Amino acid sequence: MAAPGTRVPPSHVPGGGRGPPDGAARPKQLPELIRKKRDGERLSEEDIRAFVRAVVDGSAQDTQIGAMLMAIRLRGMDLEETATLTQALANSGQQLEWPEGWHQQLVDKHSTGGVGDKVSLVLAPALAACGCKVPMISGRGLGHTGGTLDKLESIPGFNVIQSPEQMQRLLEEVGCCIVGQSEELVPADGLLYAARDVTATVDSLPLITASILSKKAVEGLSALVVDVKYGGAAVFPDQEHARELARTLVSVGAGLGMRVAAALTSMDNPLGRSVGHALEVEEALLCLDGAGPRDLQDLVIRLGGALLWLSGQAEAQAQGAERVAAALNNGSARGRFERMLQGQGVEPGLARALCSGTPTQRRQLLPRAPEQEELRAPADGTVERIQALPLALVLHELGAGRSRSGQTIRPGVGAELLVDVGQKLRRGTPWLRVHLDGLPLSTQQRSALQGALLLSDRAPFAAPSPFTELVLPRSFTQP
Repeated sequence: MAAPGTRVPPSHVPGGGRGPPDGAARPKQLPELIRKKRDGERLSEEDIRAFVRAVVDGSAQDTQIGAMLMAIRLRGMDLEETATLTQALANSGQQLEWPEGWHQQLVDKHSTGGVGDKVSLVLAPALAACGCKVPMISGRGLGHTGGTLDKLESIPGFNVIQSPEQMQRLLEEVGCCIVGQSEELVPADGLLYAARDVTATVDSLPLITASILSKKAVEGLSALVVDVKYGGAAVFPDQEHARELARTLVSVGAGLGMRVAAALTSMDNPLGRSVGHALEVEEALLCLDGAGPRDLQDLVIRLGGALLWLSGQAEAQAQGAERVAAALNNGSARGRFERMLQGQGVEPGLARALCSGTPTQRRQLLPRAPEQEELRAPADGTVERIQALPLALVLHELGAGRSRSGQTIRPGVGAELLVDVGQKLRRGTPWLRVHLDGLPLSTQQRSALQGALLLSDRAPFAAPSPFTELVLPRSFTQP
């Protein structure tokens, strides 16, 4: 077996050669490639590799990277271009190789980004408790959405940078790890990911597809489920555009030899009751206790059930879902989370206290904002919706997100929903608690938050699950 993280030979890695061989055509210069895509032309395989090579070796200027991303955003890419970009990004660093006996166990999940989306923090250890190996390569906050890595880094000592050898050790001893891109793993995507965040190209379908699948292509997975969000706070506001992305992910994944399914889930309301890095860690721990908000639990169980079924570790989605639910309820998922924390740098006593403590005790151990402000319902009514986007945008302004690559975030900033969708409210009832760190709420921000609460006069109702449908590879059918 090759050592984990064996580097792909230079002939297969963008930037691995020293230039074109004798007699080969001279590679196009970056301005020519940018012009080509700007004018709606198709990029060849060599064009795409040349662009990725320039990103990795530093010869591409930031302005050129931004220009190419915008050209792709405006002109798009066909499936073949998208697959080539995905492979070029994946080949920009090391390829992970695992013991042969692990193949069926290797699974992962990725999300296109949402508000309050802390599913990965719960699902990875739950799958590990079900016997899976989960080498999750995640990202940071992008646009108004929070990043899994940023949330985990709110835990003192947690280290998202792990070498391939360290990842293998974590999978052997824990069953899961959650890591970031490094100079070894998918470095090209790490650079483009940061650039997309500050160039208004977050919502490009081919760039999303290539970013997600390149990180997963290096993992050697048996199965992958992508949580494709749609709605007011998602990259795609309507279900049809989200379905287009889902089908693209499944198709491109199949072309790369990956078994990919895509779940369509609603992102009009925040997921769960907490938004903000440290607050979401607290809520993830509550879910690992077998408690927590129903919508969060439901999504974790459904996605986990689908992965166990797709990888052949359960005969049906329902059976897989039962196993994931059991791992949450019997404490085995929480145990895996504690071991992952210790394995990734958290002091053992702190990891133990976080996983065994009460919610109040946990809050004392994580970053806290010094100030809080509660907002009250302006009228009687039933909570029809709590719009996630205005909430996320205000928290972003308060320091929970980034306006430029590398910017420091405030992990204690966030908000707690004090009411549920479908609940009857009386005027003056507190419905939102905002956690503030240094920056007070302005009148405009307070107004934006109050406008996020939509009330109606209908009777109280049970909020529906955010899960809508599962787009499957052609070889699979819904049970």
